[in-house]
Amino acid sequence: MAITEQEVLAALSRVIEPELQKDLVTLNMIKDLTIRGQDVSFKIELTTPACPLKDVMERAARAELAKIPNIGTITIGWTSNVAANARMRGALDTPIKNIIAVASGKGGVGKSTVAVNLAIALGQAGARVGLLDNDVYGPNVPLMVGLPMAELLPDGHTRPSVAQKDGKLIPAEKFGIKIFSIGFIYPAEAPLVWRGPMLHSAIRQFLQDVEWGELDYLVVDMPPGTGDAQLSLAQTARGVMGVIVTTPQLVSMSDALKGLATFEQLKVPIIGVIENMGPYVDPNSGQRVALFGEGGGERLAALKGVPFLGSIPLDPMMRVGGDSGMPVVVAYPNSEAARKLREIAGLVAGRVSVLNFQQGNVIPISVIQ
Repeated sequence: MAITEQEVLAALSRVIEPELQKDLVTLNMIKDLTIRGQDVSFKIELTTPACPLKDVMERAARAELAKIPNIGTITIGWTSNVAANARMRGALDTPIKNIIAVASGKGGVGKSTVAVNLAIALGQAGARVGLLDNDVYGPNVPLMVGLPMAELLPDGHTRPSVAQKDGKLIPAEKFGIKIFSIGFIYPAEAPLVWRGPMLHSAIRQFLQDVEWGELDYLVVDMPPGTGDAQLSLAQTARGVMGVIVTTPQLVSMSDALKGLATFEQLKVPIIGVIENMGPYVDPNSGQRVALFGEGGGERLAALKGVPFLGSIPLDPMMRVGGDSGMPVVVAYPNSEAARKLREIAGLVAGRVSVLNFQQGNVIPISVIQ
């Protein structure tokens, strides 16, 4: 007797999506279901291509389907559809689905390095990703990805390093993602002395007047501190979500706490805390070294009741990659730092899906109720 669709869907309705905590059938994640005699094939539509829990869902689905008497071959494929943040709808005239602001309370914690590698890791997982260097006073992203900055000409004029088309600025493309920085417009030799309103106008321009196209995620490298840039981004893109980067030591944790509190005050949902420059294993001695201490990021996350996304080990290749224009996830993909960054990228993407789901984006409200 042939397997029926009802039997298959009943089995899959017992498979729970680990992060959203609803079953695959209710979440409408089962696509292209085909039954030929005893054989079953279908796709699971993920809420992000960077989903870190695919194996968990596949094992659970196969276990439940195996309970159907006389079932034959089970073939499971994968697809993805990243949900758009509902709070952004109407806020910006742009097809960007989610904005992830990477921030810290102070400089020197490797925030830009984390933002660059996080964006590339999301792109490597199959997502459509943009990277916006929003640090208008110290744009470092062009150097970190090996792209030219604007040139200051002898006559005092500026030659931008990006093109314009139909009134839109065209972002650079490298490592599978789209990239834009104020450094593409203003040369490093020309310091910006801007008040709040000018900064607010620039941030809106970076979001609306850059030809980003359709993006699943726009990763925004924020300037250090808790000033105008954070306020302007929150006001311009109401659906923005925040990631806080800290180093393990107490003084950094204290500053990061202020950055996290700023997001809370602006009602920016917190994706989680990332600890950079964490403990590493010395390749010569095999000893574990905590040069800047350990546990600060985890303590900060626990203090504020937000997820701890992980600790990135202190690795000289992180600096080498940034200085050479070849980020560590590209230049040294097998390093422990790169592995951890890819893992964190998956957790960030999963957390974005959860926050969107909680706001009613993943499935229709009528289904949730």
